Amino acid sequence: MDDRMFRNAMGKFATGVTIITTEVDNQPHGMTANAFMSVSLCPKLVLISIGEKARMNQYIKRSGKFAVSILSDSQKEMSMLFAGQLKDRRNIQFKWMNDLPVIDNALVNLTCNVYASYVAGDHTLYLGEVIDLYTKEGKPLSFYEGKYTTVDHLLKNEGVRV
Repeated sequence: MDDRMFRNAMGKFATGVTIITTEVDNQPHGMTANAFMSVSLCPKLVLISIGEKARMNQYIKRSGKFAVSILSDSQKEMSMLFAGQLKDRRNIQFKWMNDLPVIDNALVNLTCNVYASYVAGDHTLYLGEVIDLYTKEGKPLSFYEGKYTTVDHLLKNEGVRV
């Protein structure tokens, strides 16, 4: 199988959209990611996957901590900005939790210390021990078949009444 076929197959798995952030030398850094999952309840662990060539990989290695903001369905533009899909420069007003930048108005903000890391292929998998979290009500921004979508849109396409 070629790389495109693999990517297309993985795109059939609908995911939420997150922004991973950290702070190095008093500068916030962030990137959009959908490779995120919960791992353990005791201890409370989550996993993120960061490309080996991504600058964020070096930032997390240096800081030893990261935050995850799970985006709401109204935050597509924020995701696009951190994914490099919008070229205009913007001054992002971060909310701060435990000395880490997080995205304001996200459904969830988690702050984590790096618990362990593993190089796997062309990515580094970071296990983060959750130190603190914030949640709010709302619907998540979703990603499916290489496009942004919403839970309502996914359900409507399956004929589910919402």
